[in-house]
Amino acid sequence: MAHSQNKSSDLGQGVVIFVYLTVLTILEYFVAVSFNATSLLIVVAVIKAALVMYYYMHIYKLNETDESDENSYEYKTGTNRIGLWLFLLSDAFVFAGLLVMRSNLLGLTRPHLNQVLGLGVTAVLLISSFFMNRGETAMKHGDIKGFMNNTIITFVLGLGFLLGVVLVEWRLAAHEGLVASFGNPTVGPLGGVFYMMTGMHAFHVFTGLIFLGVVWNNARKGVYTAEKHYPVEAAAVYWHFVDLVWIFFYPALYLIGTAVQ
Repeated sequence: MAHSQNKSSDLGQGVVIFVYLTVLTILEYFVAVSFNATSLLIVVAVIKAALVMYYYMHIYKLNETDESDENSYEYKTGTNRIGLWLFLLSDAFVFAGLLVMRSNLLGLTRPHLNQVLGLGVTAVLLISSFFMNRGETAMKHGDIKGFMNNTIITFVLGLGFLLGVVLVEWRLAAHEGLVASFGNPTVGPLGGVFYMMTGMHAFHVFTGLIFLGVVWNNARKGVYTAEKHYPVEAAAVYWHFVDLVWIFFYPALYLIGTAVQ
C-alpha cells in the first residue's frame, strides 16, 4: 500500500488498516473459543503488530532523516524520531520480559477471565488507535480542528479502556479468586502474572492519556502547523505502541492455553 500526500487517501488507508485489524481480532477470538491453535494465534498477533508498526506508527519514517541542514526542523525531527524509537525499543524489552514470565510460569494455561470483556476492551483500544491515526493525519494536512476532535475521541476511548481493565476486569478477576501472589502455593502465579501485565500496561495507557492531553492543549493554543507538528506524531506513535503491546497481551491473557482458577 503506497504512501500518499493526499488527505482523503491517507484517511482511507487508515480505514483499510483498521478493517484488517478488526477482521484479524475477530478471527483470533473465534479461533481461541473454537479450538486450541496457539501457533495460529501468535501468527495473527504478529501480523496485527506489523500492520500497526508500519501504517500507524510509520516506522518507515526512520529513513526520512534530512542530513542537509543540522539546524533545520526536518533534521531535528529525524533525530527526535530515532530517539523516540530507541525509547520504545527499550520499553518493549520490559513488556517482552513480562511475556516471557507469563510463558515460563503459566505455560499453556491462563487465568480464568471473561473473554467477552477482554474482546470488548481490546476493541475499544483498537478503535482509539484508529481515531488517533485520523487525528494525526488531520494535523499533517493542517486540519487542527479535525486533530482536536479525533484526539478527544481517542482520549475518551483510552480512558474507557483503562477504567474497563482497572475498575471492571480487576474486580471481576478478584471475585473469581484471582489474587496477586507468586509465593503462595495455594494461589499460584496466575494472579501475579495477570496483575503485573495488566498493571504495567495500564500505567502506559495512563501516561499516554497525559501525552494526548498535552498535545491537544498545545493544538488549541495554535502551537502546531502542518509543517511543524512532531509532538503530535510522537504522541500518536506512543499511543499506537500501547496498542501494539496489547495486541500480544490480549491473546496471552485471554486466549492462549486452558483457563484455570
